Amino acid sequence: MLETRQAVSSVDPVWDKITTEAQDAVTRQPLMGGLIHACILHHKSLEKALSYRIAAKLCSNEMSMVILREIVDRAYDENPDLVAAGRADLMAVYERDPACHRLLQPILYFKGYQAVQCYRVAHWLWTQGDYDLAYFFQMRISEIFGVDTHPAARIGRGIMIDHAHSIVIGETAVVGDNVSMLHSVTLGGTGKEEEDRHPKIGDGVLIGAGAKVLGNIKIGHCSRIAAGSVVLQEVPPCKTVAGVPAKIVGEAGCDQPAVSMNQVLTGGSKDS
Repeated sequence: MLETRQAVSSVDPVWDKITTEAQDAVTRQPLMGGLIHACILHHKSLEKALSYRIAAKLCSNEMSMVILREIVDRAYDENPDLVAAGRADLMAVYERDPACHRLLQPILYFKGYQAVQCYRVAHWLWTQGDYDLAYFFQMRISEIFGVDTHPAARIGRGIMIDHAHSIVIGETAVVGDNVSMLHSVTLGGTGKEEEDRHPKIGDGVLIGAGAKVLGNIKIGHCSRIAAGSVVLQEVPPCKTVAGVPAKIVGEAGCDQPAVSMNQVLTGGSKDS
């Protein structure tokens, strides 16, 4: 019976698909063989590949890749939810980003996905009381990816950050499940207050490029924030807000705006 359970647990169709894509990529372009073998084909599971990728991206003269990989491996071993969240994020990118055609791409090339996985380890360190190491992760994530997420922020699963340039997420921010955001989004405060001071983003929210959500306000489930908006007040569920300052301009337009990625205020499709 134990052998049967182990055999079943070893079946991982997602990882099998990733390794098949990796082998195909090497066949098409042998010059990529070194990178793809190091990042994908050398490993036996997604968590081991992510551990290697995170350590390779964040290492520096101040912190070696070997040490960082030990930290990430320990995080994954002690909290398997980190790996489950990483899988949900991977599928979110694959399903929502029209530029993503293979599961392989986010792991190798997409800094939004990579930055979120690094944040997840930093947040785990923060919850363990290892604040200085968590701050080190935050610093390196900001330097490498241009994404500055405080390790104390709480972020759900199924997160897709497209392009991921100049993202800022503050210390007391909360982001729900299945949220999508584009580049230059800020979830920030409005002053020097030290208490709960950052936004609370509901599930299924779509945040357009350049949007700023400021203060301890709630953004309702399945709402849309239009690109370039500055949101200073609470947003009800399933609404679209736009402008500076942002105002309600209509309904969200669909049940799951973060999944459809429809940012056109007057209708249209993902590819419009």
